[in-house]
Amino acid sequence: MRYFFEEYAFDTDRRELHRGADVVSVAPQVFDLLDYLIRNRERVVSKDDLINAIWNGRVVSDAALTTRLNAARTAIGDSGEEQRLIKTLPRKGFRFVGPVREAEGPAGAATADNSIESPRPALTLPDRPSIAILPFTNLSSDPDQDYFADGMVDEIITALSRFKFLFVIARNSSFTYKGKVVDIKQIGRELGVRYVLEGSVRKAAGKVRIIGQLIDATTGTHLWADRFEGDLGDVFTLQDRMTESVV
Repeated sequence: MRYFFEEYAFDTDRRELHRGADVVSVAPQVFDLLDYLIRNRERVVSKDDLINAIWNGRVVSDAALTTRLNAARTAIGDSGEEQRLIKTLPRKGFRFVGPVREAEGPAGAATADNSIESPRPALTLPDRPSIAILPFTNLSSDPDQDYFADGMVDEIITALSRFKFLFVIARNSSFTYKGKVVDIKQIGRELGVRYVLEGSVRKAAGKVRIIGQLIDATTGTHLWADRFEGDLGDVFTLQDRMTESVV
């Protein structure tokens, strides 16, 4: 069985985790933990469930379990703070909450050759408003300001992630499209989101201008666009204003 989520392909027959064309190194117990969580993603998995499945009921410390969970999250670009894919439910257990597509049968030749270039499988939209923030275009002549633009997108992603009713795609997924000309509808299908925010940044003479456009990825329709200008020292305020407008 193969499971697809975000830019990852999880192959239980080959015991391989792919991110795009790359094979992600995963320790055997961490792979088993991911396998169990993904296969049982429709329910909350308790600590005892994991211990019985991964360690065959042996006594395992909380620290050891936490270490394996952290390693699993790291392997798929998640974290304990973000919990975008693996969610911890206090005193209840754990659940894989990311949208997953299943495929049976052997992996294709592209997977075997580690050269996955075909379009990613379409993902099911989550049951809450979902958004991906694409890398902003640097309109300045200085290429070093790409770092400034990327940092601004990081801040906006973090700010939007604080709203629990939103499903926000992580940076490492949306930034795979940096520098590429890709149809917004295709991005929506591949990342499993309803909305996409794209924009541009220009910084000059102590001033900064941010332009943002919110797009419905299912239809390609522009829902909102605005321009935010101010002194460079007000950049965080400008980012907050854009975040509020998007929400």
